Amino acid sequence: MLLKDQLDFVKQHIVKNKMRVFMTILAATIGCAFLIVLASVGFGLQQTVKNEILSDEAVTRIQLYDDSLTKERAASLKDEDNVKAVVQKTHLPMALKSELDDREAHSEGKFYDMTAFQKVNGKLAQGSYPKAADEIVVGYHYAQRLMNEADQEAYNEKVEAANKKQENYMGEDEGFKGNIVGQTVTLTVENDEEQQVVKPFKVVGILQAPSYEWMIDNQVIFSDKAINFFAGLQPDPFPSEYIIHMDSMENVKPLLTKLKKEGLGVYSVIEQMDQINVFFAVFKAGLLFVGTIAVLIASIGIFNTMTMAVTERTREIGVLKAIGASPKLIQRLFLMESAFIGIVGTVIAVIISYVISVTVNFALPIVLEMATGEDIGEREMIFSAIPWQLVVIASAISIGVAMISGWRPARKATKIDVIQALRQEV
Repeated sequence: MLLKDQLDFVKQHIVKNKMRVFMTILAATIGCAFLIVLASVGFGLQQTVKNEILSDEAVTRIQLYDDSLTKERAASLKDEDNVKAVVQKTHLPMALKSELDDREAHSEGKFYDMTAFQKVNGKLAQGSYPKAADEIVVGYHYAQRLMNEADQEAYNEKVEAANKKQENYMGEDEGFKGNIVGQTVTLTVENDEEQQVVKPFKVVGILQAPSYEWMIDNQVIFSDKAINFFAGLQPDPFPSEYIIHMDSMENVKPLLTKLKKEGLGVYSVIEQMDQINVFFAVFKAGLLFVGTIAVLIASIGIFNTMTMAVTERTREIGVLKAIGASPKLIQRLFLMESAFIGIVGTVIAVIISYVISVTVNFALPIVLEMATGEDIGEREMIFSAIPWQLVVIASAISIGVAMISGWRPARKATKIDVIQALRQEV
């Protein structure tokens, strides 16, 4: 029997039972589309989290905070492959108070080798990097946090009012309104024994705005030359760490692994991404399992349709066997029909799933913005994503289930007795 004749055999039954086949294809389509759309939520959330992490420059950094790191090994880090720069960050362990006229603010202080810091930090929002020990660079919101008593009272009232409305108030209306660059501020540091260091510093630059709108950056960045001004406040050296800046994200993990083998304490956001990938792999597997249940429910319809097809065509099967058709050929004919239902249902399901995914990503932020009053669009959230791997997996499950559903009726067709089949009334 030629392939053309086999296709005609299948086509005749499909045309003859159009409504039944249509409803079966519809069930397969719904099951497969549900599987894809459900799993796409997991892929979308993973992509959102991944984009959030990758938008931060921290993905190319390795933090090295081991106290046993020798100065020789620290100096040799810059000679490692693909290392862009190695920056030593020293923390001021005491509270830092800034004063300008009748205004004051509390900040954290950090010391950097300015040559290395400038190399990795890039362009400032305003001003220049410190060249002298008594010059500082301040965070983007430093001036905003310099408040007098009236500003502080107004700020507290607005924060309280915003909290009642479940909103955030960042203090945009308060603080120093002039240009902070060029101003001389008095910095005071006090230890537990009430020893103080009070010294004027000139603000020469302002850092770029933080990556996230909700972050407040009012830190004070000193040159490492300024450490001597505060050295007398404690006998031990100030705590410090090294930050290794790599030239690309792909080169972070090899060096990270190497440093771990040396027994050094290291951390990178890449490790967090690995943990996130494991979590979402399990999450997506769970969604695929739930979605597969819908496909299995649809397979009941395919099984019923194919069983009825065998019953209705008993006489035709008998004729085929009488003229010499092999059991394999007969089985193949009915498997072709179930495969047709699975393939058509899957193709339509994929198209519908992409339409739903695009619609959800467009409409859901608008709905959430109307419901919450927050600008969801600025967060670049992806609620549904359908990669080609998901399409392949869902298609394999859907078509595979359809073939399995048609296998039992197809096997039944091969066991029909020729004599009994020919005796059956048309």
